Amino acid sequence: MPETTPDTAQNTVLATDRELDPADAAACERLARTLCTRGHDQVDSLEWVAQARDAWEELPLRLRLEVRRFRRHSGPNGTLVIGGLPVDQAALPTTPTVPGSVQRQATIAAAVLTMVACGLGEPLAYLGEKTGALVQDVVPVPGQETFHGNAGSAPLSFHTENGFHPHPPDYVIFLCLRADHDQIAGMRIAGIRQTLPLLTPANRQALFASEFITTPPPSFSPDAAATESGVKPRPVLWGAAEDPDIRMAQLVTRPLTPQAAAALTEFGRACEATARTLRLTPGDLVVIDNRVTVHGRTAFHPRYDGADRWLQRTYVTADLRRSRDHRPHDGHILAR
Repeated sequence: MPETTPDTAQNTVLATDRELDPADAAACERLARTLCTRGHDQVDSLEWVAQARDAWEELPLRLRLEVRRFRRHSGPNGTLVIGGLPVDQAALPTTPTVPGSVQRQATIAAAVLTMVACGLGEPLAYLGEKTGALVQDVVPVPGQETFHGNAGSAPLSFHTENGFHPHPPDYVIFLCLRADHDQIAGMRIAGIRQTLPLLTPANRQALFASEFITTPPPSFSPDAAATESGVKPRPVLWGAAEDPDIRMAQLVTRPLTPQAAAALTEFGRACEATARTLRLTPGDLVVIDNRVTVHGRTAFHPRYDGADRWLQRTYVTADLRRSRDHRPHDGHILAR
């Protein structure tokens, strides 16, 4: 994808959609701390997730209302941004710099992510990506500046998460622990409810045809890519014609016909035309409806000094049972 176009006042969002008041933020932190002090501090354990699921019901009412409303209908942008969440910023360690970094131990931020995931559905992970961790670090890694994935710092093109898989996540949640030094890194989002009217009828119809192949993204291990690619052609859009779902990644979705190629190009232009750029600050929580919204990233300049940009990410499924045949022992990790 070409370098992103300059942001304008219309498509750059510096503020959040919602901001927790200090009392609610303090209540969230107290509850998150209880999940870090019960002696079961392995984020990926079924027992800890069960505790986080119960704790969700004790979160402040305003936060739960916002998440539940979004779960019912994700709105024109398919994105919810809530600011003021606790991340225990004063106690944060240095930003990780190793490839495949994840969060295995319970922390305030991991507890917040997991509780919200349980409010939306159930947390989910893929064994082939970051060893199946439920909470994953999105950080720049030295030597991977041009990597087209979460370890890079170059522009990242529009995509839905894991559209190649028979069970992609329904939601993706990000929590900002640190902003980049220059505060120029932006999360870019574009929703089908705004892009669809910009497509010609012919190209819209072509995107519903099974004439596209999407392969695993570079963040998946080569072994996983070889065994999970399942090169079955699929449509980019599917479901209701007036409000379809999306499965697409500009880097790894390949059109099989000239009409499919033209339609995919027009869809990319429509995403550029309607995109918003979110400038995240610590405590900003972003919930993306992965079924109807693509996202990407602008470029930024890491310094590798321990204080670089640091997001954490969790996937969510609205219906855990539909992937039962992919999850050993009825856990949260898709093994194939």
